[in-house]
Amino acid sequence: MGTSVPVRVILPVNWNRKPKATFPVVYMFHGGDDDYTSWTRETDVKALAKNSDVLVVMPDAGRNGYYSDWFAGGPRWETFHTRELVRLMEKEFRASRSRAVVGLSMGGLGALNYAAHHRGMFRYVASMSSYVDLNDPAVRLELALGTRQEGIDIKDVWGDPVKNAKVWQAHNPAAMPRAFRGTHIHLSAGSSEPGPLDEGRSSGVVLASVLGEAPLQGQVTAFARSLRSAGVDVTTHLYRPGTHSWPYWRAELHGIWPSVMKSIRQ
Repeated sequence: MGTSVPVRVILPVNWNRKPKATFPVVYMFHGGDDDYTSWTRETDVKALAKNSDVLVVMPDAGRNGYYSDWFAGGPRWETFHTRELVRLMEKEFRASRSRAVVGLSMGGLGALNYAAHHRGMFRYVASMSSYVDLNDPAVRLELALGTRQEGIDIKDVWGDPVKNAKVWQAHNPAAMPRAFRGTHIHLSAGSSEPGPLDEGRSSGVVLASVLGEAPLQGQVTAFARSLRSAGVDVTTHLYRPGTHSWPYWRAELHGIWPSVMKSIRQ
């Protein structure tokens, strides 16, 4: 990365009492326009982890880093997260090789791509409210416009979508369903309709949350179908109402936590 990158870690409850023990790990990836503090800021993951006796590792990934080694040079987020950080956790924090990953939005895409690129690294992958098909024209338009607003050209991340189509498809979960064999995949997305959990939020924030979630359920349904056809163990949670926002991701985290714990303790 060429610089220091912050990582927030929640230690297992028996960290001090078992100084020679190793512990399973849950990696948690934040979304775009956010940082490594988001999970502890917006959820009660500290309380969930209190009696779980696992390491919870929440690395920064850049506000629009896309969990990728950039095509045009620059940040190498995937190398940092899947090589340097994993080794650091094993060496300094007694992490075992039993791992799960939970990501939302941009982080959900990252979680899926890491699992596909590094088969066997994770036992359980949860992707919340994430794009899963980069070939969707609506997704490509939103990526182009959204990154431009942040002063980033999406071509710097994966190259030109036509000239460098192989690079795009290598970061497109829908294009590589067989790569997920051996890993449990959980996909979730809301209907985009506002509900009681959106009450009290400004109309502009709610509208952005609606637009962010709108194309996802169709993508998730199609992707889950292709995963099952490829022999992948997959579960889905398509809920209604539900917007692209933290109240729904907090609820989803609570819903999947027992399954995440079961997967890495086996």
